[in-house]
Amino acid sequence: MKKETLLEIILGTIGGIIFAIGMCMCLIAEWNLFKLGIILGIIGLIILLCIIPVYRINHPKKKAKSINWSIVFTWIIGIIGSLLMGFGMSKVMVGNPTKIDLLLGIIVGIIGLLVCVLIYPLYAYLKDNKND
Repeated sequence: MKKETLLEIILGTIGGIIFAIGMCMCLIAEWNLFKLGIILGIIGLIILLCIIPVYRINHPKKKAKSINWSIVFTWIIGIIGSLLMGFGMSKVMVGNPTKIDLLLGIIVGIIGLLVCVLIYPLYAYLKDNKND
């Protein structure tokens, strides 16, 4: 492992932890730390943004390749699947869900999970069948 990569990993870990703690401070009302959470979240975000110049200095630019549309399509499907799964989880876990909320949340969550599980086979199929 190169020293440059280690620096990026350390910055990412520290920045991610600080950002996550700040967001928890904002979102957990019992803590009463909303303003401090915003400040901590911004500090974490700044640390995460420091990775960009470190990466650009330590890694030479490569020639731009053509866009691999199978990867783009796979990412879009993955985002949709994770949003569906998150929607289902929130319907089940937030507040006092009714029976309809529980049923809808479980069904939508399972559909989102299946979409996420089927991403790799979809990508493999698109990759094998692309026309260059």
